[in-house]
Order: sequence, then C-alpha cells, then structure tokens
Amino acid sequence: MKKTYRDDWRVIVTIAPRSISDFGFTGLGDLAGAVTSGPIEVAIEPRRLGDFGFVSMGDRLASNDVEGDYRRRCEELLAELLQKPHVREGRVACTETHTCSLCGYGWDVLTAAEAADPANQQDEHTVEGEPVCCEAAIAEFRAERGIPALAETGGAA
Repeated sequence: MKKTYRDDWRVIVTIAPRSISDFGFTGLGDLAGAVTSGPIEVAIEPRRLGDFGFVSMGDRLASNDVEGDYRRRCEELLAELLQKPHVREGRVACTETHTCSLCGYGWDVLTAAEAADPANQQDEHTVEGEPVCCEAAIAEFRAERGIPALAETGGAA
C-alpha cells in the first residue's frame, strides 16, 4: 500500500552566538562588538554516504541501509554540534514522500470529513483512511479491513 521514502537528510540547530568568533570570524576582536541578533536556525547537510574524499560513488553502492546510515550520520553530527557552547538545540530532519506501491502516485487518504461528504464517496462503504489514488489501493485497503469491495470491481451492487 503506502511506501515511504526519506531523503534530503539534514541536521537543524539553533545557535545563539555570543561573539563574532562564534561564526568562525577570528582576528576581528578590535573591530567587532557584541552580536546583536537573536538565535539563528541553521540547516546542515551531512556528507554523502558515497563521498569518501578520494573517490565518489552512489549511496546505494556505499550502503545496504541508506536511510539508516544517513540517520546515524546526522545523529552523530547533531551530538557533536550540541557540545558547542553557542548551540542551543537541534534535531535531525528529512523529507518524507509517500507513494502508492500499486500505482506509484502520491499517497493520500480520506479524512473523516471527506469520507462523510457524498462528493468524495466511492460508494456507501467509503470510510476515513481509505486511499484515493487508485482502485487497486482501495480494494487492498477494504480487503484488509473486511469492508465490501467497490461495486465496479466485483463488490456488492
């Protein structure tokens, strides 16, 4: 039914710089005063799994568990960043894409309000959580839950 893909892994940290050197600018102590802006949120991408410096290859060639390895790499990066005095908080984030395993279209399901609206109903058995991408996904969803199949695909008339 629903397939989830995770990519665009990143570590997001909030920093509260106290001095210009917290940005990595050194040698400006005689010229720069206090940092006057508030906390700043920064997104940091991890190094690609297939980037070994001397050679580069695709992530799938470098790892049998791309998602898990990116998650671990980001968690290691976050742990290191949280040890810095001007880093206040952080989290690991990624972009999730949900698709139907049967038709390949984006995964979307009916909300309770949508399922109650006759304009969105396939038949009288339409329920909340039912996929809307294709008839095969609806048939699989209904079979798993003991809901009668769509009339057009051999269900009750």
